[in-house]
Amino acid sequence: MTPEQGIHSIADAVRTGRTTARQVTEDALARIAARDPAINAVTRIVQDRALAEATAVDAQVAAGIDPGPLAGVPYGVKDLFDVAGLPNTAGAGMRRDAPPAARDAMAINRLHAVGAVLVATLNMDEYAYGFATVNATWGTTRNPHDPDRLAGGSSGGSAAAVAAGMLPFTLGSDTNGSIRVPASLCGVYGLKPTHGSLPMDGVFPFVDSFDDIGPIAATLEDLALVQSVLADAPFPDVAPPDLALLGGWFMADIVPELHDALQTIAENLGLPTVELPKVAAARSAAFLMTAAEGGARHLPQLRRNALAFDPATRDRLIAGAALPAAAWFDTMRFRERFLSQCLALLARYPVLIAPATGCPAPTIADPVVTLDGQPSPARASLGRYTQPISFVGLPALAVPLRRTGRLPIGLQLIAAPGNEALLFAAARSLEAAGIVGAK
Repeated sequence: MTPEQGIHSIADAVRTGRTTARQVTEDALARIAARDPAINAVTRIVQDRALAEATAVDAQVAAGIDPGPLAGVPYGVKDLFDVAGLPNTAGAGMRRDAPPAARDAMAINRLHAVGAVLVATLNMDEYAYGFATVNATWGTTRNPHDPDRLAGGSSGGSAAAVAAGMLPFTLGSDTNGSIRVPASLCGVYGLKPTHGSLPMDGVFPFVDSFDDIGPIAATLEDLALVQSVLADAPFPDVAPPDLALLGGWFMADIVPELHDALQTIAENLGLPTVELPKVAAARSAAFLMTAAEGGARHLPQLRRNALAFDPATRDRLIAGAALPAAAWFDTMRFRERFLSQCLALLARYPVLIAPATGCPAPTIADPVVTLDGQPSPARASLGRYTQPISFVGLPALAVPLRRTGRLPIGLQLIAAPGNEALLFAAARSLEAAGIVGAK
């Protein structure tokens, strides 16, 4: 069975004996072998483990035991999750020979408990510091819709593996937009949940103030199923909420076709356009906190062996480590004020619509985006619209704008903390209206 048939169909076929988990796993391994050389989404294949897990699922089925809602479904994880017996590289070449993890990350344990089969670890920006998945050790992950373009990052391998049809779902992490940006550029669905709501045990940290894990999938319903497993709680059924379009900062510096599409959505659905104050300051504050916390985390290793870092990562971490502590505390005070403004707006309009990225994927040969009329490096700038949301820990769901025959670009739906169910309800209503949906 193929990823295009969806998680529900694959698991149902395994549970009912119409196929086996081993066959599904072997098919996934074959797809990776055939498709990944052109994409470079995968860093390591865990074939022996995958086949052993699949065999165990088949044994449960043979014994009349239901393995769970993800029975036999293959998946991969961003290369910063602990996988028992493997070094957790966090995308860094210097960690290829790190001590192997003693146990799986908690998120992997939850997926294993309901029958999912881990088959691969996936490419990322070194230490998750970037929006491009251009990696000095494992190379650049290419966009399945156009291999001459970036997949986005830092969870680029996770998004590209789904978009290329290698796997039905993957796990990524999102600090400043690292799930939403590659989901947007690769035309798939991705969720950055409420900050702190999913288990981070066994996930290599970057910025404790912002780090979250989340799923990436080809369909909205597949994403919801995986999220319910990760959260260890079913999604409640809720009515579609009132929506509003975020204007101002979120409508500036986006390509004209995206601007026109958002305006058309607002007009057709009768949505108001609203603004958040001081969004530019929120993004700057997110940059500062990211640099400061990331720099402090890696400072001991920078002192020991700075040349072992990817130069594109090293210089940013060194700059962050040099920031005064007072600046971090100033941003924390501003963060409280900005969150209160976000919550006040979300009390009126429970779900806000904004771009996830302002443009389709830039080319690998010229990895820039245009901001204020000037070229800006994609590695740092693709998160312009996602960073202010991560800054205050709000949940955000990346959904692909329906664009037949053109490069993907995504929207993000934003809600108050704990309101992921509203995001999925809003996305379903936009799907029903023909506004969003994967190719």
